[in-house]
Amino acid sequence: MTPLPPNSTIGILGGGQLGRMLALAAARLGYRVAILDPDKSAPAAQVANIHIAAPYEDESALDELAALADVVTFEWENVPVASARRIEARTPVFPPPAALEAAQDRLTEKRFLNDLGIETAPFHAVDSDRDAQDALFELGGTGIIKTRRMGYDGKGQLRLRGSDDLGGLHASFNSVPLILEGIVPFEREISVIAARGQDGAFLAFDPAENVHRDGILHTSTVPATVTPQVAHDAKDAARKILDALDYVGVIGVEFFVTHDDRLLANEIAPRVHNSGHWTEAACVLSQFEAHIRALVGLPLPDAFRHSDCVMENLIGDEVTQAPTLAAEPGAMVHLYGKAEARPGRKMGHVTRLTPRLG
Repeated sequence: MTPLPPNSTIGILGGGQLGRMLALAAARLGYRVAILDPDKSAPAAQVANIHIAAPYEDESALDELAALADVVTFEWENVPVASARRIEARTPVFPPPAALEAAQDRLTEKRFLNDLGIETAPFHAVDSDRDAQDALFELGGTGIIKTRRMGYDGKGQLRLRGSDDLGGLHASFNSVPLILEGIVPFEREISVIAARGQDGAFLAFDPAENVHRDGILHTSTVPATVTPQVAHDAKDAARKILDALDYVGVIGVEFFVTHDDRLLANEIAPRVHNSGHWTEAACVLSQFEAHIRALVGLPLPDAFRHSDCVMENLIGDEVTQAPTLAAEPGAMVHLYGKAEARPGRKMGHVTRLTPRLG
């Protein structure tokens, strides 16, 4: 295909920090950006060319974005599928809305992965307290109950044990559809950031080893402490997912790695991903530029990494450390332009680089 020429407009549903970093990457390649986000002070609005401040379900706003943009993407997986499909009727949307559908429901997501031959933790659908009781028994007496939709950063989930009183459990989650997942005795968590172009071209960055605190990503370290075979298998699984969805753009795939080097997929994120922020400092091509390249039809070169690194999120008041971090040799600080530092809120990140070994 012929790439979109410079000064074409990329539409983004969502104006958070991921939209902000996508807009910055688009500008470097000569593209304009229009975002749709209801927040008038959205981080991406500070760097975009156009900001449509409206709800994601606002049909006139969606039509306006479709008319302005040559291609549209999204920066978070909870964008309403109906909104993406309305835009798709007149303007290309990448990744395809089908990827949103696959990722927005944890039950659908796990069944999709299993159908591809990608192993996950055992799971059961839960729509009542009795379902939860039966599923907990099947899983050996322990599990993690989660909302099937809308949960992120550890929200909407609870660890269960066989001794727990499950009466009223379903009602405590507002009677929404739930999923009970088995506890996986894993050694470490890793993620792969991968991209697919409109022509089927594929690239995958080296796996990152992730550490979470209170359900929120704390650090991503590259290279991960995994064997070359595990790294290869993780990238191969990402490719299977991308091809099955006829995907265009960047995806994040999270895995558990067991003591015997089994890979269990945890979840997929049909967008650029927090655990891939390190790529902007340690690679020639960042995940954000890879996503923009895929959208507009530019080539996807190899995901060359020139440095080892540790990316650390700055959560809440940790953002006040930014001046000190900026003085560290080999540290790249990136702040998101958020005015209020609330507990649990991602305010920025720092990536510390060291010379690559091998």
